[in-house]
Parts: sequence; structure tokens; C-alpha cells
Amino acid sequence: MKKSFAIAALAALIAGCASQPSTDSGAPVQEGATPSTGPSTGAVQERSVAGDPLTDPSHPLYKQLQARSVYFDFDSDAIKPEFAPVVEAHARYLRDNPNRKVRIEGHADERGSREYNIGLGQRRADAIKSRMTLLGASASQIETISYGEEKPRCTEKTESCYAENRRGDLVY
Repeated sequence: MKKSFAIAALAALIAGCASQPSTDSGAPVQEGATPSTGPSTGAVQERSVAGDPLTDPSHPLYKQLQARSVYFDFDSDAIKPEFAPVVEAHARYLRDNPNRKVRIEGHADERGSREYNIGLGQRRADAIKSRMTLLGASASQIETISYGEEKPRCTEKTESCYAENRRGDLVY
């Protein structure tokens, strides 16, 4: 009986000492935040890792990497010149951090058929991926997906709202 009790007590002690995952998620990172458009409706939290420019607010490149959306003109998959620095910063980050991966989510506004918008969202995601690989990121680090019109950031039927939905989001 003493032996069974000792084994049970030892098992309870070991279970009580097992490390638990930390619930401290660090500083929130706004998905899709850009200096000109502000944060998106959905916030993504990442664990702050010291020295990682993607998550460490004290890193000099942190601010550059907070823009996570690339916006497109109507019915276009061409990256607008004002978003080239966003793509370049993320390509540099991936090149310098070969163990990191990103998913590029292509989106479209609600105008056009569902099938057309899925294709357009994919072309937008692929355009960002292509530019990033030309700038040194590895294609194996980048996954692309299209949501077409299925995940709008804005639901009003205005031109400014449509413009918010024509985008590619970078999700780490």
C-alpha cells in the first residue's frame, strides 16, 4: 500500500511540475494595418520574440513589417508602386529568416462573379509571391490562397469600401 501511495504521489508531483505554455501573447499585431488605412477589423496576436523584427517592437525594422496588406486597383493584379516597400520589407524578412513562412491571402471586392473573384484573388496573391521571390524570398516559404469576395474587410457598397476589399494580406 505504501508503495502504491508513493508512486501515486510521485506521479502527481511530476504532473504538477510539467511546464505549461505561457499565456502571455506579447504585443498585439494588427493584421492588415497600413499607415494610410489604419488597423483592420481583425487583430492577430503573435508572441513577441526578442530580436525578431516581425514581433519585437524595439527592433528597428518592426514598424516596416507591420503593414500586412497590399491593395490593388479595380480588376487588377498589378502591385501599386506605393505598396512596393511593403512587399520588399517582407521579402527581405523572409530572405533573412529562412525558417519563417507566410500565407498570402488574395481578396476581391464583391463586383464580378464568385468564380471570377476567386481567380482574381489568386492572381493578386500570386503577384505578391512572385515579387517576393524575385527579391530573394524562397518560394517554399510562401503559400498563397484566394478568398475572392468571401472575407470582406468592409461591407458597405461604396467605392472606398470596395477599395479596402481589393487586397492581398500577409499572414505569418
